[in-house]
Parts: sequence; C-alpha cells; structure tokens
Amino acid sequence: MSKTSRNPDNLPALPGQADGGFAAKVSEAVLDLVSSRPESARQASTLPSEAARAAQSVAQQAAQKAALAAGSLALPPGPLGWLTILPELLTVWRIQRQAVADIAAIYGRTADLGREQMLYCMFRHTAAQAVRDLAVRVGERMVVQPVAAKVMQQISRVVGVKLSESLVRKSISRWVPLAGAAAVSAYAFYDSQRVARTAIELFEGEQIIELKP
Repeated sequence: MSKTSRNPDNLPALPGQADGGFAAKVSEAVLDLVSSRPESARQASTLPSEAARAAQSVAQQAAQKAALAAGSLALPPGPLGWLTILPELLTVWRIQRQAVADIAAIYGRTADLGREQMLYCMFRHTAAQAVRDLAVRVGERMVVQPVAAKVMQQISRVVGVKLSESLVRKSISRWVPLAGAAAVSAYAFYDSQRVARTAIELFEGEQIIELKP
C-alpha cells in the first residue's frame, strides 16, 4: 500500500502509523485501562437529587482536570508534540476512568462497574460502532452485558484503529503553538463531560442504556 493511500489528506504521519504500531499501542492501552477499576472515596448518596448533584460535580471536576492535563501536554509544537499524544491520551483516560468509578460509587453501583461498563462509558461517543457488541436489545432499550475476553480484545482493537484514524487529523494542530494546545484542552474538556454523562445515564438506571442511532 502506498504512502498516499495510507494518508489521503497528506497529513504528517503519527509515530508508528506506517506499520499500524500506533493503533496497536492505543488498543493495548484501552484494554489495559478498562481491565481494572480504580478505588473511589465517594460515598453513595441516598437521595436521587443528592446523587445527581454529586455526579455533576464529579463530571465538572474531571473535565477541568482533563483539560488542564491535555493542554499542558500538547504545548510542545511539531514532532516533539507528537511524542506526547499517547501520554496525553492515557492521562485524560485515567481521569475519565476515575470519574466513571466515582459516579458509580455515588449511585451505589460500584459492584456493577466491570470492564464492559467502563469501556462503554468511555468510548460510546467516540467509537459507537466498536462498542455495539457490549449491548443487547431488550425491547426499545439496550442492556450492557458481559462478553468473553476474546471479544473484549476485538473491541479494543477496533477502538484503537478508530481513535488513531481520528488522531491523524487532529495531530496537525500540534504544529500550531498555544492555539493547538488550546484546541486539545477544549476537546478534552468536552470529551470528559460526555464520558461522565454516559456514566450518569448508566448508573441512574438499572444498568439499562439507550443507544443513539
């Protein structure tokens, strides 16, 4: 396959992109990330209104932390900035993973937070097709279900490819000092809010999720 066919927009390649190495690293990071559940110091709220306020607070704090971390790591311009892409992803994902764990704890649902629920919350909005096998239709709703380790590996590979393709286009902003970092920071804020919102929707109910088309 020619270089042009791999990169039709003629964007600079990410490190390891030519041999699929970057997508593989992202896939491995995704699988490792969702395979463990971080501890949460949050207490379960007995009233729905209290739980909603606490969950929204977690969402806002996580979005702010992710934005600050991503913006800081995206400051180096050019090729040097590309080297921070995976560390930036991992940093933001760990913040988001903790937010999901905290929201589960607030709703008293920590025991229900497995790798499938974590993966669904974190990547439902960025790789919807990849995580569709985590849910089964029950009437008009979708229920998150356990899947075999092999299926989890397959899903993580698809998520890795999807995210790496998106990052090829976003990486061009790394050539623009300050402005690029601001864009990365803004996206991390927005992305973290969506992750938290998905977790809130999940743990407010009986582990039932509405899938958007």
